[in-house]
Amino acid sequence: MLVIISDLHLGDGTTGSSIPASAFQLFAKRLRLDAHFASAQGERYRPIEELDVILLGDILEVLHSTRWLYAVGDETRVRITRPGDPEYIRPWSDPNDPKYAAKLLEVTRAILEANKDSFEIMRTLASGEAIEFDSPDEQGNRDRNSDKKIPLKVRFHYMVGNHDWYYHLKGEAFDSIRREIIQTLGLSNPAESFPFDLRKTDKDFPWQEDNAPAIRKLFEEYRVFARHGDLYDKFNFNRERGRGYPTLGDALGVEVINKYPEVLKTMPGIDPLFVQNLSEIANVRPGFATPLWVNAQLRSLAEQNLMDAITENELKKVWDTLAAEFLELDFVRQADKKFRVDVVDALQAGIKLSSLVSFETIDKLTLKLQGGKKRGDISFAKHALLEPSFLDGSARYIAYGHTHFPETIALENNIARGNQIYFNSGTWHTYFDLARKNPSEKKFVPYKGMTYLIFYKDGERDNRRFETWTGMYA
Repeated sequence: MLVIISDLHLGDGTTGSSIPASAFQLFAKRLRLDAHFASAQGERYRPIEELDVILLGDILEVLHSTRWLYAVGDETRVRITRPGDPEYIRPWSDPNDPKYAAKLLEVTRAILEANKDSFEIMRTLASGEAIEFDSPDEQGNRDRNSDKKIPLKVRFHYMVGNHDWYYHLKGEAFDSIRREIIQTLGLSNPAESFPFDLRKTDKDFPWQEDNAPAIRKLFEEYRVFARHGDLYDKFNFNRERGRGYPTLGDALGVEVINKYPEVLKTMPGIDPLFVQNLSEIANVRPGFATPLWVNAQLRSLAEQNLMDAITENELKKVWDTLAAEFLELDFVRQADKKFRVDVVDALQAGIKLSSLVSFETIDKLTLKLQGGKKRGDISFAKHALLEPSFLDGSARYIAYGHTHFPETIALENNIARGNQIYFNSGTWHTYFDLARKNPSEKKFVPYKGMTYLIFYKDGERDNRRFETWTGMYA
């Protein structure tokens, strides 16, 4: 039995909220139930011996931590570092700088501490304490009266995405950090670089395929191929260099999205609840659509009389300043030369012009930059059609994460190969859904989502091949 989950975005509590431990309790209960169902073959009872879970990227929310803004070890978090400062370190800094691994370790430990109850549930699953079976009798039937129980250890395998790609970096300093993650989450990974790409879609891509023999074996056994999916998002993936390198998404996340509420905290007369509400800015997807969401929050907060000490125009000026500083970063300017009239130019249109036009105009620009697409229109299914494992028939099922929108889409009906299907594993995180009444007012309703995918081998779950489960709650 193989389970795939992605995009948990478990953070350190300095930006948007993470999904609570109760979601992991629910997952453990469902996993226990699914494992027992998988052990039923008609009237025959045969406890499964293997249960593997692939964590398909963006599990730990490394990017959206305000700790990146401060010097290593600075828990006062009063002075934001700037380019040129000796203690300055960011995701796009040189990973060979000792401060880089030190900052990553600091952020990682904060995430592990903030989500320790959730990770304790994972460790319990991994140790075999959470799932056990009654022993079968000589006829293969379930012996409910036997005192002998058969424990089932869940093997967790971590693959990286665009918010946790830092765990793909090579070197002993990063191996040490990975060891702490492996211990805390109960992972089956070795401490070396967590894998990203087990089969390149283009042989000319400059990076090497990751080894990860345990995950490769699972792909072969279940005829599944999975990747996070950020490969198809040029704002959050660098195809010229590969996954071990930063992107514009990193820079925008740290220098604008993370920094905006932090700067507001320092302004006199600001209501703490006001800043707390704005901290959920980190949950907006895609990242460059944040002006639209900020506009909605400003309107909502004004209606609640939480903006007495500051005007919308003053808040807009703070955003404009951060946007201008972001666009002047050497890292961003270098990307501008590379992309030419592409991603950076879109950012300039959608962010920098906020100093000249209203948020309403920015909203229209943001939607235009997305091709007019709303949340439900985003799908990566077309990319699955070009996967080598789809084309050669080695995989019947292609699974991505990244978009946060669960999908099950038929790709091909082939008698010889079997039906081929694309899945998206959604997210375990907060959605901000645009209210349908008067959409122009940009009112959002938050709720949390949970999705997971299950794949079965012959002899499991009455020969069922797959299941997908998605739930929402608030």
